[in-house]
Amino acid sequence: MTGHRGPDVQAPRAAGEPAPQLRARLDAATADLDPPFAVVDLAAFRANAAALRARAAGRPIRVASKSVRCRTLIDKALTEPGYAGVMAFTLAEAAWLARTHPDVLCAYPSADRGAIGALRDPELAARVTVLVDSADQLDLIDAVLPADRPPVRVCLELDASWRPLGLHLGVRRSPLHTPAQLATAARAVVARPGFRLVGLMAYEAQIAGLQDRPAGRPLYGAAIRLMQRYSAAELRDRRAAAVAAVRAVTELEFVNGGGTGSVHSTAAEAAVTEVAAGSGLYGPATFDGYSAWRPRPAAWFALPVVRRPARGVVTVAGGGWVASGVPGRDRLPRPTLPVGLRLLGSEGAGEVQTPLAGPAADHLDVGDRVWFRHAKAGELADHVTELHLVDGDRVVDTVPTYRGEGKAFL
Repeated sequence: MTGHRGPDVQAPRAAGEPAPQLRARLDAATADLDPPFAVVDLAAFRANAAALRARAAGRPIRVASKSVRCRTLIDKALTEPGYAGVMAFTLAEAAWLARTHPDVLCAYPSADRGAIGALRDPELAARVTVLVDSADQLDLIDAVLPADRPPVRVCLELDASWRPLGLHLGVRRSPLHTPAQLATAARAVVARPGFRLVGLMAYEAQIAGLQDRPAGRPLYGAAIRLMQRYSAAELRDRRAAAVAAVRAVTELEFVNGGGTGSVHSTAAEAAVTEVAAGSGLYGPATFDGYSAWRPRPAAWFALPVVRRPARGVVTVAGGGWVASGVPGRDRLPRPTLPVGLRLLGSEGAGEVQTPLAGPAADHLDVGDRVWFRHAKAGELADHVTELHLVDGDRVVDTVPTYRGEGKAFL
């Protein structure tokens, strides 16, 4: 126990298939499995992929591997029409994925000397694009790789945060905020032997990554929607100017932008040639608070009831699968099936046990399952070595996660 008394955390209902029908189907499909385990509902996964494609309005979608963390499902997304390329989250992961994928953008700078050294391989150097936002990162690459190496493909990152009246709304990423700064950086890359500038990216976290209709906070949600509207307008003009400034230095293969939460608005910008998305394939609980689009919940994990400590309360084994980000209720996993269970504010999601309260508790026996949704997408895969792929009321495949393949990149 934490010793903290707070309000109970009530899980909102998931969109899509009626809860009793969904629970019965998941239970039937996994009847021979012992929890804890995780599943991905392929029908929901495919529906989400199609919805993202429609929202991208003809722009190719680069799959954000961070939000999937399973090579089989990354490949499934890439077989869908309108999907092309992978956005990796570490350079070591990018080099690993590039063994089987021809176009991998590492969307974060790297100081991993071993992974940088892998770019000595001409095939990997042709398939992997590294992110750079300062000369220091170029210096590090030069210190690791020989001068006669294959050229390193480089993508610059535009800081997409909004800065009205001296405020900083967004995340702290690239120091390159203005078109002039991007043009200066582009000239530095182009002038440097051993590098080839091929792309530009920007991630508008304050638009793509914020719930604009958070449960129980209507005034906050209205403020977020107003901020996002003005921020999107400012970024549209600044991104177009930045792309023009860089294209005046050298031609670009791609301009990447967006995330699941802003695919529709980012794809509408003429300067953007592709968008990134990944979380929307799984439909994690965080997206319950988005007004523009709510993906169908596709990724679930099941925990067994192991205790009935009191009337209206059951305890499940484990459950402390808490998401990254600013600590808060929206980072907690959500008990969703059966409907009518909630985490306790005094305990939350525990390391080895989690109590759940609500009217559904009195209808659960020891050995029954409770189905949870993770707050985020790919982080679910870090807790399991495999994902059971459900189609209808059957498990049709069981595939390894990154962890199941012995990979822990961060």
